[in-house]
Amino acid sequence: MRVALFVTCLVDLMRPSIGMAALRLLESSGCEVGVPSTQTCCGQPGYNAGDRTSALALARKLINEFDGYDYVVAPSGSCAGMIRTHYPELFAGEADAPRAAALSAKTWELCDFLVNVLKVEQVPGRFDGAVTYHDSCSGLRELGVKQQPRALLDKVAGLTIEEMNEAEACCGFGGMFAVKFGEISTHIVDRKCDNACAVGAKAIVLGDLGCMLNIEGRLRRRGDQTKVLHVAEVLAGPETP
Repeated sequence: MRVALFVTCLVDLMRPSIGMAALRLLESSGCEVGVPSTQTCCGQPGYNAGDRTSALALARKLINEFDGYDYVVAPSGSCAGMIRTHYPELFAGEADAPRAAALSAKTWELCDFLVNVLKVEQVPGRFDGAVTYHDSCSGLRELGVKQQPRALLDKVAGLTIEEMNEAEACCGFGGMFAVKFGEISTHIVDRKCDNACAVGAKAIVLGDLGCMLNIEGRLRRRGDQTKVLHVAEVLAGPETP
């Protein structure tokens, strides 16, 4: 099958190792992976801010770039959720609504794709110790991503999962929410950090880079060096030279 990797803006700019890990996972599972070189944004920031004009322009660009693939996979529940859940509404009444619907139907969050489409039985990663998993809001609530990452982490040699309290609670990021309501966001992320650190795990693992940046940033400001890792990085393991 021909799979297109949608890297996402944040991964490209802030932590490209996540994109490389996702690529290794897909290729090790037998996929022929393409990475359209002109890809940028799915339009989610504009859509959430009410700027439908810019959101549509970016969405049309993305549709053109990812045409011709069997599947589109993103290491982000937030961006996959934008395409799969919100594109049909964004394109309602537009001439290219059928193309948007087709793209929506073949777009998957990475862990969901590995479990429910590829049905992977093993992963290359190894992690010695316990991790705790944070359920990012968009992946959980828009796409139903809950057990998929846990099922994959169970296949990682040496790894155990310690569930934190309120694993499904928001980390306080929410895109523009963290900018507009900084004090409220800080209170929410402090609660998330308290719950995550209470289990004594070596790392907090999750599937959205926005949440990663928020949680890791707050931990470091608190003087806590607990690792914060994307699930793809744990599943794929370190890149070999």
